[in-house]
Amino acid sequence: MDLHEVEAKLSQLLDRAAAGEEILIVRNGVPVARLAPLEVQMRRRGPGGWERGVHIADDFDAPLR
Repeated sequence: MDLHEVEAKLSQLLDRAAAGEEILIVRNGVPVARLAPLEVQMRRRGPGGWERGVHIADDFDAPLR
């Protein structure tokens, strides 16, 4: 795809890339970039996990002096 065409249709190209298509961008017939979807892996969060990072002292609720 030529650079001028990319500038005119960027929003449409982003939609196509998000759908899984890879788009090669050329300038003067020479490839300069590739527009491709990101491979984002979302991990499902579960309850807990903070126990290893938080320490509450035994005298946490002791009266202040």
